[in-house]
Amino acid sequence: MAAAATADALHTPGLGRRLACFLYEGVLLFGVVMAAGLLYATLTNQRHALAGTTGLQWLLFIVLGVYFVGFWSRTGQTLAMLTWHIRLVTRDGQPVSLARALCRYVLAWMWFAPALLGLQLAGLKSPQAAFAALLAGALAYAGLSWLRTDRQYWHDVVCGTRLVTWRRRSGP
Repeated sequence: MAAAATADALHTPGLGRRLACFLYEGVLLFGVVMAAGLLYATLTNQRHALAGTTGLQWLLFIVLGVYFVGFWSRTGQTLAMLTWHIRLVTRDGQPVSLARALCRYVLAWMWFAPALLGLQLAGLKSPQAAFAALLAGALAYAGLSWLRTDRQYWHDVVCGTRLVTWRRRSGP
């Protein structure tokens, strides 16, 4: 990170831009998830979509973890974050360590965990119910950032990280 980028000079991107990045990340990861699913189905000789779902879920958790933790600990930006000029840094503006990136990945599942648990406990299985619950849960979790003066997500607070606006300097 450039020496000119002090922690005070880094600003938190607006919630709308962070949610747009979140949505774009989902679009980009669609291909990654499909490729991992195809590989899993091929290697396990899966013949039915509902067979082996636990193994597939663990594989996807690991694949997504490698993606996010790898990008966050190397450059502080995933492909979507690069597009939306958002970077993950520590509270004091330094690059994120592998351990912090891993902590953030695990705790970031708070976007989805309450909705998934609610669906499980309610016994709801329809795609419409799942979509509605996940959307409501993600929007509610994002809205929690308004309870903080710095507007950071709660998993970032716990992990000692923050999202900042980041634009590459042009020129020398």
